[in-house]
Amino acid sequence: MILEGIVTTLCEDGRPNVAPMGPLVDEGITQFVLRPYKSSKTYANLQRTGQGVLHVTDDVDLLARAAVNRLDPLPKLAKAKKVDGVVIADACRWYEFKVTSLDERAERTTIACTVVAKGRIRDFFGFCRAKHAVVEAAILATRLDFLPPDQIRDEFQRLAALVGKTAGDQERTAFGLLENYVNERLNRHPTPDT
Repeated sequence: MILEGIVTTLCEDGRPNVAPMGPLVDEGITQFVLRPYKSSKTYANLQRTGQGVLHVTDDVDLLARAAVNRLDPLPKLAKAKKVDGVVIADACRWYEFKVTSLDERAERTTIACTVVAKGRIRDFFGFCRAKHAVVEAAILATRLDFLPPDQIRDEFQRLAALVGKTAGDQERTAFGLLENYVNERLNRHPTPDT
């Protein structure tokens, strides 16, 4: 099963990198597989250090901001226990991991990981339809170079209706951020009709 979460890794200069990631996890989340693109900071950091932290969170605003690289300021972070890394202080659960294998033969690498420590900070609030819509919008925002603009616009319009019906402040803020980001990018780089 794919679990939408956030992975933190450390850059060469020690700065934390916070990235949304959907690993393929086993039911007990004792091991999982990440598939980052070779162009990502997460890939570079994991290739170099072989360790990081996977987070489960219901904070869709954080997920949205991480998806479009608008994390200023960074969320509150704490030092990890068993790996050289950081834990998002307001995540629901976290899983420190070490890389057990890294297959670079495809554009998206396949990185097998084993959990070496885990913790629970707070209960998972849950997802209303608007939170799901923000997660889907965040995924779309990371696919602007791969999907046709009309498909992205149509999907955002459908998701906006869900947000309009069921959102709280956090979901409205997160969706607005993503909508603005997507509109800016699509208007800046229009794709010719083919």
